[in-house]
Amino acid sequence: MISLDHLRRIAAWSHELSEPEAERARRGIIEKTYAKGAFICHQGDRFECWAGVVSGLIKVATMSDSGKQVTLAGVPESGWFGEGSVLKHEPRRYDLVALRESRLALMDAATFFWLYEHSVGFNRFLVCQLNERVGHFIGQVENDRMLDAPARVARALATIFNPALYPGVGQSIAITQEEIGLLSGLSRQVTNQALKMLEAAGVLTVGRGGVTVRDRTDLLAYRTRD
Repeated sequence: MISLDHLRRIAAWSHELSEPEAERARRGIIEKTYAKGAFICHQGDRFECWAGVVSGLIKVATMSDSGKQVTLAGVPESGWFGEGSVLKHEPRRYDLVALRESRLALMDAATFFWLYEHSVGFNRFLVCQLNERVGHFIGQVENDRMLDAPARVARALATIFNPALYPGVGQSIAITQEEIGLLSGLSRQVTNQALKMLEAAGVLTVGRGGVTVRDRTDLLAYRTRD
């Protein structure tokens, strides 16, 4: 169980709740830390919690029929995920992996459904969240089928800088080239070359501690110049 002040810090959606709703929410949440490389859950597991990233970085991935691992999303600090599986009472259709040591806030299903049934603010958040997810996964199809390496890196980073899904990120994120490669489905060497091209194009700045962007729309619009 977490405190109400802590809930307000780690969950932007909690600001839309009434005091009784927020109290119910915080009583239904615990926190757990996962080591770098740890599986939070495997595809097919029943992971019956709605989860938020308090710190760290999570990869959502699946395996294609041909045996290729496909990264679906990266979830940075302030992101909440898994509402679809909870709503449908189904096993997870993807792996969840901690790309670095990560701490998660885990809301039990009973609390999630209580908020779903009683809170207008919570439902408003879920509608916006699911709408953003639809847009992301439509874009993901384009990433895998049409885009070259620099554009794939740009789109992967644009997802992390999505203020609707991850309001705590801002314009800079501490992330390694290895982590960006894992989220983009590219080798570290190819990722390094792609980041250099993106930096030369002026859409981002690579520093020793991570990546800074001026405008997320530049990442979404990026195409390699011929």
